Amino acid sequence: MVIGDGILTPAISVLSASGGIKVDHPKMSNDVVVVVAVIILVGLFSLQHYGTDRVGWLFAPIVLLWFLLVGGIGIYNIWKYDSSVLRAFSPVYIYRYFKRGKRDGWTSLGGIMLSITGTEALFADLAHFPVSAIQLAFTVIVFPCLLLAYSGQAAYLMQNTDHVADAFYRSIPESIYWPVFVIATLAAIVASQATISATFSIIKQALALGCFPRVKVVHTSKKFLGQIYIPDINWILMVLCIAVTAGFKNQSQIGNAYGTAVVIVMLVTTLLMTLIMLLVWHCHWVVVLIFTVLSLVVECTYFSAVLFKLDQGGWVPLVIAAAFLVIMYVWHYGTVKRYEFEMHSKVSMAWILGLGPSLGLVRVPGIGLVYTELASGVPHIFSHFITNLPAIHSVVVFVCVKYLPVYTVPEDERFLVKRIGPKNYHMFRCVARYGYKDLHKKDDDFEKKLFDNLFMFVRLDSMMDGCSDSDEYSLYGQQTQHSRDYNGNSSTANIELSYSSMDSIAPAKCHPQGNSTITSSGHESSQTEVDELEFLNSCRDAGVVHILGNTVIRARRESRFYKKLAIDYIYAFLRKICRENSVIFNVPHESLLNVGQIFYV
Repeated sequence: MVIGDGILTPAISVLSASGGIKVDHPKMSNDVVVVVAVIILVGLFSLQHYGTDRVGWLFAPIVLLWFLLVGGIGIYNIWKYDSSVLRAFSPVYIYRYFKRGKRDGWTSLGGIMLSITGTEALFADLAHFPVSAIQLAFTVIVFPCLLLAYSGQAAYLMQNTDHVADAFYRSIPESIYWPVFVIATLAAIVASQATISATFSIIKQALALGCFPRVKVVHTSKKFLGQIYIPDINWILMVLCIAVTAGFKNQSQIGNAYGTAVVIVMLVTTLLMTLIMLLVWHCHWVVVLIFTVLSLVVECTYFSAVLFKLDQGGWVPLVIAAAFLVIMYVWHYGTVKRYEFEMHSKVSMAWILGLGPSLGLVRVPGIGLVYTELASGVPHIFSHFITNLPAIHSVVVFVCVKYLPVYTVPEDERFLVKRIGPKNYHMFRCVARYGYKDLHKKDDDFEKKLFDNLFMFVRLDSMMDGCSDSDEYSLYGQQTQHSRDYNGNSSTANIELSYSSMDSIAPAKCHPQGNSTITSSGHESSQTEVDELEFLNSCRDAGVVHILGNTVIRARRESRFYKKLAIDYIYAFLRKICRENSVIFNVPHESLLNVGQIFYV
């Protein structure tokens, strides 16, 4: 629904702003207004790739000036036309309105809903501003100015009932009409930009959680991590915005669609807020009940009125939301199935050890980086590879990139390295961890950072006499090792080792106590370290090959029709058009090797 909001907000905002031209030129047709709106929309979406870093400082003054203008115009109209409209603040008039209008009065709430749309996006800025700033802005500026603006339009309509269709623009004093029109257009662009940016942000976070197909994400600002641009989504939004604007042409129908999207977003937000209050904040159940009941009474009232508008444009956000829901659900289902297949079919360590140091193959000079989604164990794609090819590289590194549900992962904690099997197997695993705000796309230094951490691990590993890696070690193994310093004195050092369990892997750290030097048989350990580092460097100089596993899933023949449709067509299509792993990892095409296999679900 938020994505649908990102489509409908630019459409209705720009169309409303363009409608001001027709008020000044009554003979102008609706088609001309639509053409102007489409031109503005194309320009708005075409400039997205520049980001808002350079012009973002203009947004606050524009919006502030806009609210002060509409509030001032409201005061002017109240003073000029009819100040008695202020009596509408009395709740008595609510009762009289519904008593007089009955069902028509109730269904009109679907249109009245538009007077509070936009407030749902206000609190989305909590990630960028303090709570007090949002509360102050809304209480002191936004809410009073909106009340004055609508009261002023009501006063104007008391004496100009035939201008109800364009009450806002017609109520503007003629001397300031065009300046207000320019500010209104700029404010519409700012509002559109806010929802477009929110759409980019929510898609990026869904992408990080594996709930959206892989798309290119461009960070447009070096200062603000939240300012991003997603080219594919940008052009999809533009096409859908133009389709909605040109298809409806009637602003009231777009308004109905917009109101439906907003009220459902508010309902879902309230339900999620209830969970937050219970599970995160641990609020008393009485407080939670009062908040939920008061919020749902208001929102369900508007929602019931919006239901009467479904056949008048309200169906649009439902169709958009359903389409994106299908895409996200199918992608997540297929991704989970692929991961489960790799988890359940990974190769046992006993099988690897049974092959011997050469893995039963010819070990050719070079380093093979095998990309996998597994953070532990050897992926099935590796056994598939060595079963069908007679050679493998002298050094094999299993690389796993994980996006964690955290804001960012510090650079010094990003790469986690471990050894697989005995040292003479020359097999390692490297887990690269990123938060959903980290920039991993087109990381030119990824390979360099990986090898730096690999070499550092070898140096630390040389201090650990007799320590080999397997999945049978505990997650945080504490081991005390006695060694002798060069003066022959016995010393003790705590070495915090880290080994993977089935679910996670933690970094290896060495904490020497005092001035002791941790060695394994003195110079023999140092010589082993030097030999292995020289071996790794020579293999790196011989060449690095990136081996990407490509597990293709298909529905079984006996599967139901909807499952075949979802897996064989929708998921396969999404996999085909989304970004390949080789692009995400910035893998050179000349050193790329794809290994595929088919898995039936």
